[in-house]
Amino acid sequence: MNGLRGLRTLAVRLRQQSETALRLAEALERHPAVESVRYPGLESHPQHDLAKRQMDSYGGLVAFDLVGGFEAGRTFVEAVRLCQLATSLGGPETLVTHPASTSHVNLTPEEREASGIGLGSIRVSCGLEHPDDVLADVHQALSALGA
Repeated sequence: MNGLRGLRTLAVRLRQQSETALRLAEALERHPAVESVRYPGLESHPQHDLAKRQMDSYGGLVAFDLVGGFEAGRTFVEAVRLCQLATSLGGPETLVTHPASTSHVNLTPEEREASGIGLGSIRVSCGLEHPDDVLADVHQALSALGA
């Protein structure tokens, strides 16, 4: 029975994470410090129509690229306060990672590019915090970039 305990709240957790991720992706898409956003819930995503047909919600993971490359990515993840810097994603708290300085640091530029990871790429795994709190944290971290 203990193995099933987390399933009781799975639907509500996924709903919260997906709501936060969509709101975050929409806000990032409008921000001048953000070069691009990858989230299937955005109409600008190349596979949005497919995702709309196949998914009830679009998930809790958002990826985006910052203007300013590597230093912008490091500055951003060092500036978040509510969101936690992590090398792997998933959990009840919102986690951020800068793959170019963590998980993908040993890849060649060609390998990183083939993986879709730019020097300013950030990945966010949205957690269960209130979406307004996550957005406020991300905005204050973007402000650290001078944007």
